[in-house]
Amino acid sequence: MQSQEIGILGVGNLLLADEGFGIHFIERLQNEYIFPPNVELLDGGTAGIMLAPFMETRDILFVIDVVNLKDEPGTIHLYSDQDIRAGNIQTKMSPHQVGLLEILDLCRLRGHAPKRVEMITVVPGDLSTSIKLSKQLTPALDTVWDVLLEKLHAIDIFPVPATLKADA
Repeated sequence: MQSQEIGILGVGNLLLADEGFGIHFIERLQNEYIFPPNVELLDGGTAGIMLAPFMETRDILFVIDVVNLKDEPGTIHLYSDQDIRAGNIQTKMSPHQVGLLEILDLCRLRGHAPKRVEMITVVPGDLSTSIKLSKQLTPALDTVWDVLLEKLHAIDIFPVPATLKADA
């Protein structure tokens, strides 16, 4: 599986507290882990359609974002390819920009969509103006990492803690 191009994409608006969850998550991964060369992490911010080139070059894409659902803040929701293709999820997942699902549809129309897309989403609690996550969402960083790590291990991707690499 190491020959496949893997993307981990965090999206959101860093200026709106929990809406920036995906960005905080990617920053944490960049600071704490070393990934194999075939895995690329991207802080997608609110780039919208500008994310298409990154998405189009991935075999497997993991998206980290908030999801605008009526549920307890910090609740994790997973969406697979089947959910996405069957239309079982709302078109606009999060409170920001052009929806990722529309961008994926555009990639498919162009014939360059990832073979597999998995979304790991979390329900926000606070969307006020702030660059910090709420106390409700901070623990979700660990939970989402556990979920992602399990998915990465299933495709033989084993990130190394940056502290181990520095000690070597």
